[in-house]
Amino acid sequence: MLHDRLLVRQDSGEGERRSGGGILIPATAAVGKRLAWAEVVAVGQNVRTVEVGDRVLYDPEDRAEVEVRGVAYVLMRERDLHAVAAERLQGTDDSTGLYL
Repeated sequence: MLHDRLLVRQDSGEGERRSGGGILIPATAAVGKRLAWAEVVAVGQNVRTVEVGDRVLYDPEDRAEVEVRGVAYVLMRERDLHAVAAERLQGTDDSTGLYL
């Protein structure tokens, strides 16, 4: 990976899901704009805040997909992230493990 680029593997959330009240929502239902979670699998040398293995929140509308050895990944810049979730960030009792 070069510069400030990230290679992430998108979570498999494309199928059916349940609402908070337990209602089953089919995969074909129209949903408003939603952000998506993904796992970081590679980072460029200029990436400062994300490490391999972190989970990141991004806008799936602004993505560039690439296929490597039959596996689909998303390529993006570090500045396109909305949040990062990592176990290493949970150092205090009031920490959520997320940062923007």
